[in-house]
Amino acid sequence: MPTKKSKDIFSYFDDLVRQIEEEFEQMEREFFKAAEKGGTTGYRPYVYGFKVTMGPDGKPVVEEFGNVKRIGNKPLLTEEREPLVDVIEKNDEIRVVVEVPGVDKNDIKVKINGDILVISANSQDKKYYKEVELPAAVDENSAKANYKNGVLEVVMKKKVVTTGKDIKVE
Repeated sequence: MPTKKSKDIFSYFDDLVRQIEEEFEQMEREFFKAAEKGGTTGYRPYVYGFKVTMGPDGKPVVEEFGNVKRIGNKPLLTEEREPLVDVIEKNDEIRVVVEVPGVDKNDIKVKINGDILVISANSQDKKYYKEVELPAAVDENSAKANYKNGVLEVVMKKKVVTTGKDIKVE
């Protein structure tokens, strides 16, 4: 028999999924309405998706990806797609896995800017852009990137944080 707490978690998750579905349906209606009025320039496919993960506080975290952005309640179709990204923090390293299919590895640029990893890819047909906030400071010199079968993987070592040093007063 489920406890009251498990019912609360499941009802919270059901409400969240229902809210996401309603927002997506609203965006889709607005998009098609704008397309009928000529609100888009030429034909471009739209890509929209989301992933739901559990945050450290036990609450679901929803991350959107694709080339449909929201400005208020209006959808905006952009040239650049926001790729699906996973950030995996394990021991002394951070691994960022990014889906960027349809581009050549020479078209991909990866840059570390403080605690932000900036990923962009531009080919004739596809454009991707994503800024990923890293969960810890990283050693920029340790970063290695690998691209295979549409998946970019960037591995970085965390910066070693020193606890300080006692200084003898003379």
